[in-house]
Amino acid sequence: MFTGTYTAMVTPFKDGKVDELSFERLVKAQIKAGVDGIVPVGTTGESPTLSFEEHIYVIELAIKFAARKVRVLAGTGGNSTDEAIYLTIAAERAGANGSLQVAPYYNKPSQEGLFQHFRAIAYATRLPMVLYSIPGRCGVEIGVDTVKRLARECRNIVGIKEAGGNADRVSQLRATLGPRFVILSGDDSLTLPFMAVGAQGVISVASNIIPREVSHMVRAFAAGKPAAAHKLHEKYYPLFKDLFIETNPVPVKAALAMLGRIEEEYRLPLVPLNPRNRETLKATLRTCGVLT
Repeated sequence: MFTGTYTAMVTPFKDGKVDELSFERLVKAQIKAGVDGIVPVGTTGESPTLSFEEHIYVIELAIKFAARKVRVLAGTGGNSTDEAIYLTIAAERAGANGSLQVAPYYNKPSQEGLFQHFRAIAYATRLPMVLYSIPGRCGVEIGVDTVKRLARECRNIVGIKEAGGNADRVSQLRATLGPRFVILSGDDSLTLPFMAVGAQGVISVASNIIPREVSHMVRAFAAGKPAAAHKLHEKYYPLFKDLFIETNPVPVKAALAMLGRIEEEYRLPLVPLNPRNRETLKATLRTCGVLT
């Protein structure tokens, strides 16, 4: 269902508010470039610094601008189960195609706590849900056995975004969950290695910048053309890495600003790139042919 290339959209700001016009241009550019879907208000969308009202507003804007031309997988997770349910129900009412549910962060629940958290959300909505395991940010990993329990008990839990950096875990998930459960890479630089062992696409940061190229890479590998996919991976690998030269989404918003697509504006505690990293990122954009 949620296979291919999904862009983890930035949330552009202007004078402290969501920049609706820039967001519309970004979404329409994604559609034109041929991505399979967009993910508003995930990590890349600075969801931790948005109010509930802004969070829902950005999802509504994404659905409006997508105009059913691409799928909208709304980021509606949280470290409070009630909060995640509230946001997920709002996304369902707004017309989202699915929900991306990050593991609770900071409070570090046990595997049983994770199971009950995601099950409660799944029971509260009819939206298809994609779990999101990113232990480097959350402090906990959604265990393979926990994913298996959830998929068995909750029909609307249909996939996982895997951002733990471990291809062996992708193999474990694929062997345990079977072919119908969707596995998406959560790291651009690991998309091809993950697809080689069973992933079916990516939720991409880099596709904010190069949506057509990331889509072509993913589709080439899925179509049995690994050499073509590897050529694109090799060309853009420096960009995949340097978009994480500092905490995401600072570098990708800086890159979009360099390209004239958004204002470079963040919300504290995120701050602009330091000058040395800015020059490194700019040089990489030029080397990859993105910035002239």
